[in-house]
Amino acid sequence: MNTASAARVPFEPWNDPKAKPYIRIVNVTKTFGDFVAVDNMNLDIYQREFFSLLGPSGCGKTTLLRMLAGFERPTSGRIELDGVDMSTVPPYERPVNMMFQSYALFPHMTVEENIAFGLRQDGVPKEERNRRVEEMLTLVQLTKFGKRKPHQLSGGQRQRVALARSLVKKPKMLLLDEPLGALDKKLREQTQFELMNIQEQVGITFVIVTHDQEEAMTVSSRIAVMNHGRIAQVATPTEIYEYPNSRYVAEFIGDVNVFEGRLSDVAPDHVVITSAEAGTQVYVDRGTSAALGATVWVAVRPEKLDVSLTAPEQPDFNCVKGTVWDIGYLGNLTIYHVRLADGKKVTAAVANRTRLRDRPITWNDEVYLSWAADSAVVLVS
Repeated sequence: MNTASAARVPFEPWNDPKAKPYIRIVNVTKTFGDFVAVDNMNLDIYQREFFSLLGPSGCGKTTLLRMLAGFERPTSGRIELDGVDMSTVPPYERPVNMMFQSYALFPHMTVEENIAFGLRQDGVPKEERNRRVEEMLTLVQLTKFGKRKPHQLSGGQRQRVALARSLVKKPKMLLLDEPLGALDKKLREQTQFELMNIQEQVGITFVIVTHDQEEAMTVSSRIAVMNHGRIAQVATPTEIYEYPNSRYVAEFIGDVNVFEGRLSDVAPDHVVITSAEAGTQVYVDRGTSAALGATVWVAVRPEKLDVSLTAPEQPDFNCVKGTVWDIGYLGNLTIYHVRLADGKKVTAAVANRTRLRDRPITWNDEVYLSWAADSAVVLVS
C-alpha cells in the first residue's frame, strides 16, 4: 500500500476513556537539597505518542527525562511503564533508550559497529545482529554509509546514526534530549519530519525534551508546557497555540498580543471585555468561567490581525488604532510593530501575497488593527 496516499487515521488515545496510559507519572517530586526541580507532577503518556516536554531552562524538563531514563530517582512518587513501576529500576534494566544531544558516537567504530554496539553487549547472535543493523540503516537512509566513521559524516547523518543505535534494541520508549540542537536551522527543520516519519514506522513511544517551540509544535502528538517544576498545560500543538490556558502558556508559545480588561458582558456563547489598555471593547464568541466584572486578559496572535489604513465597518469592537514605528521584512511575512496612543506596542504579522513595492503601509503611518470574534482567547490567569 502506498502510505503517502493512504488516509491518516486520527491518533487521539487521550480522548478515549477506555485507553490505558503507557507511561504514568504519579505524584512525582524531585528535590536537590532545598531546590524543587519537579513538583508533585502527574502526567499520562500513551503508547506510540511523540510527546514533548517543553519549557525554559530550569523548568524541570531534563530532570523529568532523566528520571524516566533511570539516571535520577524520584524523591517521592512513582513512574510506571507499561504497568510496571520503574521508580527504583536501574537504567540498564529498563526497556528504555536515550539519545543525547551530543550523539555520543564511538569515533573509532564504523557506522555499522556503532549501531550494533548495544546488540553485541547483549550477546545477540551475529546473523540476527547484522540483520537488525541493516534494517536500521535502511530506516534512516544510510545504507551506503555503513563502513564510514563518524568524522566522515555530516551533522545530520551522525544524528541519524545515533537514532538508529537508539532504536536497534527495540526499546519500549525512546527519550530524546535536545536531539536536533546541534543542527543548522534548515537541516533541523528537515530532520524534524524525518523523525516523525521514523517514529510512525517503528511505533515506539518517543518523549523529547526541547526548548524550541517550533520543534515541539512540528513533531508532537501532545506537548507538556512546564514552568518551575510543574505542568502549566498538556494538549495538542493546535490546542496549546490556539487555546492556551494562561498568560504564561500564551506568551511562551509563539508571539502574542495581550490586553488587560474587565468583563462587561458574559453569556454562554460570548463575552465582551472593556479594555482601557487597548482603548476598545473586545467581543469574543466563546464563553468563560470568569464572572461579570472580573479582570481578564485577551490574547490575540499577530497573524490574526488585519492591518489597514482605513477603519473597519465596526471600529467600536475588536479594533485598535496606532502608529507604525517599526517594520520587519521576513520574506514570507512582514511584521508590523504598532504603538497605540497609550504607548502599548502591538505586533501584527501579514503574509506577503504581493511584491514589497505593492504594499502601501510604511513607517509612521496611522493604521487600524482589527480581528475576528473567533480570533481572540480570554485568559483568567
